[in-house]
Amino acid sequence: MASLEVRERGDAAANRVRILEAARRLLAAHGPQGLTMDAVAGEAQVGKGTIFRRFGDREGLAGALIDGDMRAFQEGFLHGPPPLGPGAPAPERLEAFVVELLRHYAEHLDVALLADAGARHRGSQVVGALLVHIEMLVREIDPQLDARVVARMILAAIGPTVILEARERGRDAEAIETSALALLRGLTAPVAAPRR
Repeated sequence: MASLEVRERGDAAANRVRILEAARRLLAAHGPQGLTMDAVAGEAQVGKGTIFRRFGDREGLAGALIDGDMRAFQEGFLHGPPPLGPGAPAPERLEAFVVELLRHYAEHLDVALLADAGARHRGSQVVGALLVHIEMLVREIDPQLDARVVARMILAAIGPTVILEARERGRDAEAIETSALALLRGLTAPVAAPRR
């Protein structure tokens, strides 16, 4: 009985890997619009029910894809060397964070776009982790600001759809990073508040 249980767990783990690899292939070939549960099931050679049991729905599958992609990035900003990791002043850390997140999105744009679309409909653990980190840095920079609002504004300003639109207009990665840093510098190098 125990060996049957181990084999079933092994089969489930192998199916999970096959499903995620199939989803990545479909994203690379067809973009987010090509990632349907039917297409993933066919590509992974599993039943559609297996995907639904494992991931819930398309958004759950997107979440699993981005979670895998984000692990190294999260390790970097939580425990890596400065300025991305602990040890640098908060303004430097926030700028390094934004640049690295832009680079991460650029490298994994199809997955980021898919996850971004799903995050609009319900809470995302990945987005939540990014928000918490940005909030912490914003509080260090200026405790008077509403850190949650600022964090959401920053993530919205550098979201995957912004990168896609900039790429479609022929902007390269350096131009996108320069633009993001120019936007951030209003926070990291504060100026006088506007008059009311």
